Amino acid sequence: MHKRHLIKLALGASLALPFFGTAAMAQETVKLGYIDPLSGGGASVGEVGLKTFQFLADELNAKGGILGKKVEIVPLDNKTNPQESLIQAQKAIDSGVRYITQGNGSAVAGALSDFVTKFNERNPGKEVLFYNYAAVDPVLTNEKCSFWHFRWDANSDIKMEALTNYMKGTPAIKKVYLINQDYSFGQSVRTQARAMLKAKRADVEVVGDELHPLLKVTDFAPYIAKIKASGADSVITGNWGQDFALLLKAAADAGLKVNWYTYYAGGTGGPTAIKQAGLDHQVFQVGEGIANVDHKPAQDYETALRAKYDFSNFYPRAANQMRMFAAAAEKAKSLDPVKVAGALEGMTFQVLNGGEGVMRKDDHQFFQPIYISSFGTRSDKEKFDEEKTGWGWRSVAKIDTKDTMLPTTCKMDRP
Repeated sequence: MHKRHLIKLALGASLALPFFGTAAMAQETVKLGYIDPLSGGGASVGEVGLKTFQFLADELNAKGGILGKKVEIVPLDNKTNPQESLIQAQKAIDSGVRYITQGNGSAVAGALSDFVTKFNERNPGKEVLFYNYAAVDPVLTNEKCSFWHFRWDANSDIKMEALTNYMKGTPAIKKVYLINQDYSFGQSVRTQARAMLKAKRADVEVVGDELHPLLKVTDFAPYIAKIKASGADSVITGNWGQDFALLLKAAADAGLKVNWYTYYAGGTGGPTAIKQAGLDHQVFQVGEGIANVDHKPAQDYETALRAKYDFSNFYPRAANQMRMFAAAAEKAKSLDPVKVAGALEGMTFQVLNGGEGVMRKDDHQFFQPIYISSFGTRSDKEKFDEEKTGWGWRSVAKIDTKDTMLPTTCKMDRP
């Protein structure tokens, strides 16, 4: 018995060594777990996001890191799958990660927010924060809000409010077709597009409303044929990644010439598809900034990013997120996630593209200036093109921070 007991103690100690070694190493760096698709249909988007965060980590590290600690991005492939995301989140936590970030897929974000909230309830003193840089389903900062979740992208309702405000001033819009991905975000886009168009332009007819599987359609020709047959003059879509690029490719093949009102036309492959379709300033995008915004710090950042990677700045919000993370830790004088969360609440911040943003305490939704832009031939003032097309983004409208704020239904439980 005595001998067996000693063996068990020795075995337990040997098993514990890697864990304690990992935990000790975790204290030497600030680890941010990046949970997004690095394989499958969303990989092209996920890889751009990963490199963007690595670029931002390098930026922070060149200035001394966060509270003197080096920032490390830990890549974790979730294959755009909610269940796989939870496995990767647990893997990250087990390796000492106290902060995770994700953006591609609101279903994934919902699962992660719920997971982190429950984990923190069960593990006081070991809390984890979830930084959402691109998942825009409104429920995440409304009925399913969490103290442990912060969102830096405008939610889809905020974006649709801005987009339809712009569209209502375009008399040529008479018939609109809706096509979106069949999951929570795409469903939210279609619902709010219908509601807001009805309220602002009751004369506009919705001539089609289509949902399709997320990142699984390889040929959008049948969908484009329906749009063409409907007589639509405009299309509203929240499609992202390959679902946007392939949609526009099919439109080019069919010779469909309508105006497109989008959330993510600027994503990988989107600009190339727009140019191939010959849609010169007929594709519009709503977002927190573009390469050709007239603001020197943003243009300097754009130049540096493009010098290192073969892509443009898809995620100004990622820069806001990482810089605010550092500022919050400095304010809190701590890397304790609970204290950092407290410092983030209500924080105002000068955003990458110029102007003041604010992290609303009530629901942890970040508000910032919003731009409507169109893609096409460039003027002399527009320095940057996209994907070597020679075409670039042009700002056609700007909405100030105070005018982007929508009410929230969030009833937040705080620790």
